Parts: sequence; C-alpha cells; structure tokens
Amino acid sequence: MMNILRILKNVAYKTDYNNLDTLEIKEITESSTNMKEGSLFIAIKGYETDGHAYIDDAIDKGAAAIIGQNDISNLPVPYIQVENSRKALANIASNFYDNPSCKKKMIGITGTNGKTTTSYLIKHILEESGKSCSLIGTIETIINGEKDNSINTTPGAFTINKLLDRSEDEFVIIEASSHGLSQYRLEGITFDICLFLNLSHEHLDYHDSMEEYFETKALLFKKLKENGLALVNTDNEWGKKLHVRLEQENIKTYSIGVEDNSNYRMMDINVLGNGSTKLEHKQATYTLDCPMKGIHNMYNACMAYATADQLSIEEETIIKALKNFPGVDGRFQIFSQSNGAKVIIDYAHTTDAFFNCLQTAKEEGAKRIIHIFGFRGNRDTSKRHAMLELTAGLSDQYLLTLDDLNAVPLEEMIETLEEIHDAIGNDKGVVIPDRTLAIQEAMQNSIAGDWIIITGKGHESYQQAFALPTMTDKETVEYLSQ
Repeated sequence: MMNILRILKNVAYKTDYNNLDTLEIKEITESSTNMKEGSLFIAIKGYETDGHAYIDDAIDKGAAAIIGQNDISNLPVPYIQVENSRKALANIASNFYDNPSCKKKMIGITGTNGKTTTSYLIKHILEESGKSCSLIGTIETIINGEKDNSINTTPGAFTINKLLDRSEDEFVIIEASSHGLSQYRLEGITFDICLFLNLSHEHLDYHDSMEEYFETKALLFKKLKENGLALVNTDNEWGKKLHVRLEQENIKTYSIGVEDNSNYRMMDINVLGNGSTKLEHKQATYTLDCPMKGIHNMYNACMAYATADQLSIEEETIIKALKNFPGVDGRFQIFSQSNGAKVIIDYAHTTDAFFNCLQTAKEEGAKRIIHIFGFRGNRDTSKRHAMLELTAGLSDQYLLTLDDLNAVPLEEMIETLEEIHDAIGNDKGVVIPDRTLAIQEAMQNSIAGDWIIITGKGHESYQQAFALPTMTDKETVEYLSQ
C-alpha cells in the first residue's frame, strides 16, 4: 500500500477530490483487464485504443482512483487529471517502486544500429570482471540471471521500473529506442552513463525528419544523473552535433573515433578476420582484438571498452573479455557450410547496416555475395529504394522476399516487392516471396567462397507461416544444412 500523494510526487495534476492524503493504493495498472480492487487505473491514449474508454470497467472492478488526461467529472471514485497520462505513468511507476534507477549503476545505449551488440559486449565485460549485470533490450531481458524474451526494445515505463525493483544486480543496461524515448517509457529513469552509437535513415514513418529523429535520441542524455557521463561516437555528423551540444551544456562527455582529438582515439583499424584496433586514451595505447567481423563491430567494441574503462574495470580484464566475446544471436552470426559457402544471419534493416554487412563480406574475400532481405509492412517506406539500390551495387545477386507483413495483405506486399524490384531495373535480383524458399534457393545453388547474407529478422521469429517447418532464419539455415 502507498499513499497516493507519494505516488504523485513531481506529477502536475488537478482534482476535485479533497482527501487525497487519506487515499491508499494497492497496485497500479494501465489495463482494466488486470484491474484489482484498490488499484490506481491510469487511462492512456494509445495508437489503437484509448484507455479512457475503459474507465467505467476499471471502476466496476474496484479501482480506488483514476488518472487520465481528459476533462471528466462526476465519477464515483477520485479522478486526477494530468496533462499527459503516458508521461505521468512513467513518473508514477518510478515513485511507486521508490525510484529504483537511483539505486543501480545505470547504462543507457541509443543509436540506429549496434545497440544490442554493444549492450551484450558491456554485459560480458562486466561479468568477466566479477560484476553482476541486468539487461533490458531488443532480444531479451535478463534480471538476476533469469531470461525472458522481449516484446519491445524498450519496455513500458511500469515494466521497466518493476524490473529494476526486482533486479539484485549491481549494473543495469537498457537499450533506449526512439519510440521508447518519445513515448516517455524512460521518464523518471536516470543513468550514470549514456552512449550514442550512430544515427542513420530509419523510422521516418514515425518521426517526421532526421532532425526530429536525432532530437528524440538526444532526450536520453537529459536523463543523466548528476555527474553522469556521455560517451559519443563522433565519426558521424549526428554524433559530432550531439558532442558539441553536450559540452555546451557542461555535461561530461567523451568522444570515441578516429580523429586526433578524440578522447578514445581509434588507430590502425584492421577488419580482416577477427577485428582489431589500437585505442589511445590519456597517452596510453591498447590493442583491442574482437572476434566479430566488420568495421561497425569495431566501433561497438570501442564503445564498450570506453564504458568499462569509465567504470574502473582494469584494462587487461576488458581486453581479455573482448577477445573471448561469444557473439550475439542474430548479429552477423556465421554458419559455415559443407560446400565451402558461408551463411550469415544479421538483424540489419537500414541502408547503413546493409552496407556494413555487405562490405564486410567483400573485405573477407567473398567470391560471390548473395543477399536475401525484405521490407516490413506498414514501416518506413522512404528507405526501401535506397536499400535495394545499395544491395544491387554491392551484392552479386539478391533475393527479395517477405519480412513481417504487419497487417498488410500478402498479395499487396508481394506486389510492392515486385514494383520496387522492377523500378531498380537490373538483372541481379529476383523476387521469391516465401522467405524459407528464398533461403533454400540461395543455399542449394551456392558454391565454395559464396557468402549468403540474410538480413532483417536476426533473432526474431517469423510472424507468418512459410513453406518449410521453421520459425526463424537460424532454424531455416540449420534445417537446410542437415
């Protein structure tokens, strides 16, 4: 039980009810389905449903009070009106669980590409140094060593605070998506270290422009604790812009990149075989070896190194941990075939991520690159032509196939694939709608030296049935390799 005045701390509200100081709350929920007697119901305006429509149902099930943003009167229980109930929920959740982020060493990671890989790198380093670490991210949540599959990269505010409250680990890593930041899921959460990895064309069906996308990502750095630290990859225009802004705001900020004035300066980068780079910091130089391939993963490794270094992990421990990093499910995961070909599964779904995957294959000496990918229904359509043009330029063959339909009719999505393919106008590609058959086509016709790169899904399960009895790209590859 908690008094509602404690729950509403730092939340602006108005109400006609005069005795809030006597109101005790058992639980908090934003779903009338989960309502229990004595709970506080928070009505959220969603994108498909409006929680205000379920206020009567919540009251019938025993709600002790209601919070919402609509102007409502004459309810049989106290009604507390706020400007934005989604934002209020986040602060209320933090209050209800006694501000759990203040009791942890919190690490937040944002960027278009590389959040998951970097989060697992940092977690691995911390654990190799004897620290305990929770993770809340795209693939899964790991709390006290217990794993659960994730629904969203950044869960809802109430879920995050509940997880933080349950965690007995010293450190917590959170992947901060632009959707999560714009929807106030991290409101009330504070961080010791925040990382900015990169920014490229993505989610412009949700954000109106790259500038808006950037500003949303930059919100993470307003959540730094006093004396918190920002680590920024400045080898991209958006990172440079953020670095300048944070320094102007007197936020302690370290840069990672190849430029001479970088706080962590990358030198002699080698991406052939197992990647390596020299990293200079405070007039000392260290050699980092990492088993992941590609220049993008060297940046991820350096961001992880800088994070661990700022957490006072010994350099030798960090270097050793990076060298034995086991990799991440669905992130440039390599499957060697008996015929001498290689199959790579990666989550890449942006032009920059495509480039990193295909360029890595070229640098590794692929004789032929066969790229299998699709587009998600009801998602950013403005990037599709650029993605296809890039793969047409870098690959020897591409197979355009289905990704998640997301309620788009199958026939409509197939027609879209064919239209985009025809618009590019080259003979490198073919449309094979069934994803498993596209993978089968590439694998059965591969020869020694081929690199078959399957992008878009990574670790994720298929949302629709395909011809082969498999549920992920990994399962499909393993099924066809038997």
